[in-house]
Amino acid sequence: MSIRTERVASLIKHEVGSILTREYSDPSYGFITVTNVKMTPDLKIAKVSFSVFGREEAQAKTMKMLENEKRHIRGLVGSHLRLKFTPALQFYLDETLDQVDRINQLIKKIHTNEQ
Repeated sequence: MSIRTERVASLIKHEVGSILTREYSDPSYGFITVTNVKMTPDLKIAKVSFSVFGREEAQAKTMKMLENEKRHIRGLVGSHLRLKFTPALQFYLDETLDQVDRINQLIKKIHTNEQ
């Protein structure tokens, strides 16, 4: 990834995170955190990874909301950032924290079985 794509990805990450905090802070969505943004080399598409602190129902509801609202969020990003083209947004649920939690539970289980 070039320096420019990394810089644009960082700007998009910060701006989308701010928009989600300001505009979509409904408790039924859970706590939404933008974890990563990857840009295509031509800066036309931003792949936004996010995590949701909440139950699976909240995660599904949040994913559906983001898919429905991505045009609106893209418009807000375009109005706040000075870019030649506002990239299309693609949202992906980041399940890294869930995997870490599962691994920690397995490690605890192994340690309790040893004793």
